[in-house]
Amino acid sequence: MAGPTTAERGARPRLKSGRPSQEPPSRRLRLPGRRQMIVLVGAVVVLAGGLWVLYGSNWLRAERVSTSGTAVLTRGEVEAAAAVPVGAPLISVDTDAIERRLLRRLPRIDSVDVVRSWPHGIDLKVVERIPVLLIEKDAKFIEMDGAGQRFATVDTAPRGVPLLRLSADRSASLRRFGTDRLAREAVRVRSGLPGKVAQDTRVIEVRSYDSISLELSGGRTVMWGSAEGGAAKARALTALMKAAPGAAHFDVSAPTAPAVSGS
Repeated sequence: MAGPTTAERGARPRLKSGRPSQEPPSRRLRLPGRRQMIVLVGAVVVLAGGLWVLYGSNWLRAERVSTSGTAVLTRGEVEAAAAVPVGAPLISVDTDAIERRLLRRLPRIDSVDVVRSWPHGIDLKVVERIPVLLIEKDAKFIEMDGAGQRFATVDTAPRGVPLLRLSADRSASLRRFGTDRLAREAVRVRSGLPGKVAQDTRVIEVRSYDSISLELSGGRTVMWGSAEGGAAKARALTALMKAAPGAAHFDVSAPTAPAVSGS
């Protein structure tokens, strides 16, 4: 059989429509133009320069530590516990680690905010715990905050903070609730006292869960009962003190039937 002619070999295949098929165009690698290259190089230079300024230069380093919010703690105590890496690039200072150190080393701190103060500072914004009750032990005083957290031992009792006296040694409440729970109940009572009564309270005594009493200035006492219903008891006590200002003993353990005695 005769092979294809030269004309036949050179002929392009046709589609069913009779039109010649289209071959895909060849792909060419396009290099960035001059303007794009300049922009790209400029971006790299800016990035490298920024990293050098943040990490390599002496312009943005931690050189100053400032402390605010302290009342009992001193600035020196806080800054020593913080252990800020002075001289390190400010961007690399681990503010979360500083916060954890302060909370661990200084229990008096309730919260702290550690922030970078550009270009050279680290600011320590401290909130200290406020004592609401004291436990006397071995001629010292253990401070307790509004959450019932014991956080510090001091030699001198802070002014205006009442003592907590736990005398529930033989009560069933101690076995059922434990010392810490009963102490927190005393904190609840303390937080619910009316303003003038809170100022005059010298001792809060806990005999059991439902037997909490107050010793006020001037030899007055208040039977409070449990920590439940604090708002109603506060209103009843305020009314009793207005009605019988010379009374020595007040009982609001049942706030719907309060009582007074003594004069």
